[in-house]
Amino acid sequence: MNHLPQPAPSPTTVTRSGPLTWIQQWHWFEHTIPAQRRVNPTPLADHCHVPASATVADVLVALTSLTARHEALRTTVDPLRPVQHVHQADWAPLPVDFVDVSHTDAETLEAATAALAALRIDPERNPPWLARVLLKGGKPRAVLMAAHHVLIDGWGLAVLISQLHDQLCGGEAPLKGSPHPLDMAATQPLERARAAEREWLTRLADNPTGVLAPFGGVPEGAGRHRLQHRSVDACADLDRLARRHRASPEVVLLAALAHDIATRTGEHRFLASVVVSNRARADLRNTIGVRALTVPVQIDLRPGAAFGEVVASVAAGSAAAYRHGQWRPAELVAAQARMDRRRGVVTVPTIEYNCYSWPRDYLVPAQYGPPGGSATWITSIPDEPCDTLYVDLGRDEGVVTLDVTVGDHLLDAGQAVELPVRLCGLLRALAAGAECPVPEHPSVSAAPGWWRAPQGWVRLADVEDVLRGHPGVHDVTVSPSGEAAGEGDEPRLVAHVLVDPDVTPEELHRHVLDHLDEVPGLVAPGRYVLTPTAPEPTRPADQLRHMTTGVTGTLPSPSRPPATRAERALAAAVAAVAPGGLPGGTPDSPDAVDMNGCLADHGVTLVAVPQLLALLCQFGFTGIASDELAGTASLGHLATVLEPLPPRAPRGGEATP
Repeated sequence: MNHLPQPAPSPTTVTRSGPLTWIQQWHWFEHTIPAQRRVNPTPLADHCHVPASATVADVLVALTSLTARHEALRTTVDPLRPVQHVHQADWAPLPVDFVDVSHTDAETLEAATAALAALRIDPERNPPWLARVLLKGGKPRAVLMAAHHVLIDGWGLAVLISQLHDQLCGGEAPLKGSPHPLDMAATQPLERARAAEREWLTRLADNPTGVLAPFGGVPEGAGRHRLQHRSVDACADLDRLARRHRASPEVVLLAALAHDIATRTGEHRFLASVVVSNRARADLRNTIGVRALTVPVQIDLRPGAAFGEVVASVAAGSAAAYRHGQWRPAELVAAQARMDRRRGVVTVPTIEYNCYSWPRDYLVPAQYGPPGGSATWITSIPDEPCDTLYVDLGRDEGVVTLDVTVGDHLLDAGQAVELPVRLCGLLRALAAGAECPVPEHPSVSAAPGWWRAPQGWVRLADVEDVLRGHPGVHDVTVSPSGEAAGEGDEPRLVAHVLVDPDVTPEELHRHVLDHLDEVPGLVAPGRYVLTPTAPEPTRPADQLRHMTTGVTGTLPSPSRPPATRAERALAAAVAAVAPGGLPGGTPDSPDAVDMNGCLADHGVTLVAVPQLLALLCQFGFTGIASDELAGTASLGHLATVLEPLPPRAPRGGEATP
């Protein structure tokens, strides 16, 4: 969001206001990120058929009833603060339009739903949802709905469409609405949130990163694969294993996925980011507001353990994750960024696992295969590499559906197709009585060009490319040494760098740190110490010097005040939004801000990012995205991408020179 926010809605229609819940805060921050860079789809979209007896008037009556029943459908968010406003039921017209179509087959519905999802929803001034009625011969045949993730989650959209469909079929509407997120805000004990924050920072500090990376895929990682696999047999196998091990089918499948990762990579400890609906209580089962939360599950497997022990370990880790899930995400992200900067590594979950439950009985059958069969398809797109393996589980009408998204630098197309097939094969073997103990060593060799650092896997070519990108660097060769290379010493990563005389070790170290969250496969374990050695014989000694980098202890970096106009503007904005900061700042009066530190080093959290961007606009700068501000890049690095705002054209004339 590189523009000044628009005014909030008129307070005359607001019935009450309050803070966003900690779950909503992430999505509120995320909606400021450019759409092509978001992790979660915003907005969400789905559709349902309209019964033959229903009319257009019936659709409008049902949508009006749903709006009155669910406060989330008439809630807006503040552009600068994590605050939401609930409006009167009739505060705005229904966001509904009508489109004439000649067919309502599966392909038409899918294309129409995608088109609706592509429309922009402004949750700051308008209802956070859209509806589109498809008409054939003047009769409504389908209703498409899209919702903004800040106020409605995926489970909630499914509940909303289910209730719409039931009402159109003549079913009775619920007597009362579901609890609004504002009703839940007061249930978050502050001390518990702080304890959870400490708990997860400790857990995350002990986890490796990217353990899948060296075991497949192609080095360049030019795209990502999306595929789906459906299996009837796996549904029965899951239920049988769930009864045998007294765990939910969702936990059993996560245990199978963990077993497969350990088998393939030889890693026995890794991090899973698990999405849960957070609707265990009966009064929350039919809520449409944002409840679903992501909890980091630390998975620890014992080599040689039978699958029953794997299930118990995953179940215990999931339960602990959920118990400690009530954190404040902005503060946690900032604290984790500070920790990452000290460690010199960005922690990325190895896998993301999502269990969803969609009421699909009113939807069009899958066009890719018969409901009782299995279908697998795969697409590769020239997208940014997908650094995490995403696995979504659905169980509908006796069919297990596995959706997989993965970058081809992690798994190539063939390996991506094999993953869900292999998981279903493991479930079949386990259901038949096989023990399938966890192997101690990997079944697949690591891909060439990777090195196992203490914090995770490093792609040597990426480290070389990053170092070559620093001005004054002429040549780089990176190689592992020590235990990882079979030499018996402490594992180290060594880089031989040919540089100009004015390039210092501190500059190169800072350059590597600034690229940690930008380059997949780049890890800086500890401090890179560069010691100058003799220059190459073919080069004059006063022009170049040869330095060798090794991983040793961490040394502090000196603080640096802002120097350029862009740095002064960024420093003033940071000082204004930091805890205890000034009510405002000016770019001509630099504050005591260390340009070698990141935003988290100055106490700036996610909720302050939109205000910081607005201040930068006020100071005349743009060119930076909100997700870049959430990383561990130094302020000096961030200031280099700032650009002056283009001059505005005066009314009635050309732009002034």
